[in-house]
Amino acid sequence: MATRSTRALRIRRHSRVRLRVSGTPARPRVAVSRSNKHISAQIIDDLSGRTLAAASSVEPALASVTGGNIAGAEAIGKVLAERAKAAGITTVVFDRGGFAYHGRVAALAAALRAEGLEF
Repeated sequence: MATRSTRALRIRRHSRVRLRVSGTPARPRVAVSRSNKHISAQIIDDLSGRTLAAASSVEPALASVTGGNIAGAEAIGKVLAERAKAAGITTVVFDRGGFAYHGRVAALAAALRAEGLEF
């Protein structure tokens, strides 16, 4: 039996999630991506294939935010929620991207909810 890489297993989990989760104009999808050092999230309308809002710890404007910890994930969540409100988005579906809903991913989701996004 061949061993599978962590990345390959995450991609399989993500594809299972994506079978059920899709963004529409009424309820766009919040897609989360993380690495050891950074975290990013974007709000996507899958029907038109457009990104409506995004925030990442690699942005120059957010250079003071460290994406490798929970505080950084909360900061990215707050920024994304502000950008979503500016774009007129109030309701979304959450796509954890194959990552466990724990730690930084859960902190980002909690920050989105605290800022008023519903999912």
